[in-house]
Amino acid sequence: MVQYNPKDWITFIFKFHKSDTFRQLIPLMVFIGMYSGIICFLEMDYFKLEESSHVKNISIMHTTVGFVLSLLLAYRTNTAYDRWWEGRKIWGSLVNNSRNLAIKLSAILKDENSRNYFKKLIPAYASILQKHLSNDETAQELFEGLDLQIDHHKHRPNQVAKIIFTKIHDLHQSGKISGDQLIILNPELVSFTDVCGACERIKNTPIPYSYSAFIKKFIFFYIMTLPFSFAFSLGYYVIPVVVFIFYVLASLELIAEEIEDPFGVDANDLPTAKIASNIKKHVEEIL
Repeated sequence: MVQYNPKDWITFIFKFHKSDTFRQLIPLMVFIGMYSGIICFLEMDYFKLEESSHVKNISIMHTTVGFVLSLLLAYRTNTAYDRWWEGRKIWGSLVNNSRNLAIKLSAILKDENSRNYFKKLIPAYASILQKHLSNDETAQELFEGLDLQIDHHKHRPNQVAKIIFTKIHDLHQSGKISGDQLIILNPELVSFTDVCGACERIKNTPIPYSYSAFIKKFIFFYIMTLPFSFAFSLGYYVIPVVVFIFYVLASLELIAEEIEDPFGVDANDLPTAKIASNIKKHVEEIL
């Protein structure tokens, strides 16, 4: 995730970050500019159409359709941002639940070996979940001497959650955790799987294909028809104007595509690896 100062306007305006949509759209912007120049040349210099030609009336369509397009893009970006923000709230709850479980165990457990075990095992869940969501395949996870025998052909977070619950159950059976204490610990134990399921719901349920494809086609045909009506009023200035309009509309769609899946490795995705690292630090402090 990109760290920045939201008050630094100069940097935003004149610096092009690697995640900026301008870099991604350069080839298409060049194509749109050439296309606009060709349409302008054909209308004004080759066919020598008059300004009174019916071709310029296409602008009426742009006025009507542009409003609909703006509503669609606003809904598209809002939906994508909701998914991004929900993912952040879910990982925030994982941070709190990990801390709460560590706090409760620190008060309940007197055995140093058991405390050390959970000091390594609780952060392991966040780290495994982060790799699970980002499709990062690793052969084996080692956490400072804690060897987790994870079968990577099965659901990895579930395996870690099962190890945690099995350890809690063993401590209950041995009398180190009472029945009342087990009930106190249960909400945090259940929350791990709830967090994983919520993250998987976001990751495995993208925006419907037909909706995303329709917006792209809408933007494309809208931009392709702009030079026909603007050439009469703007002349060859239609080239930068149409390119700029394309940049704005296409950038909104690109941003929505990037943030609708917040668990990847893109520059604007959630810093899940850093959050997992913070969980590890906080749990170690508590236990």
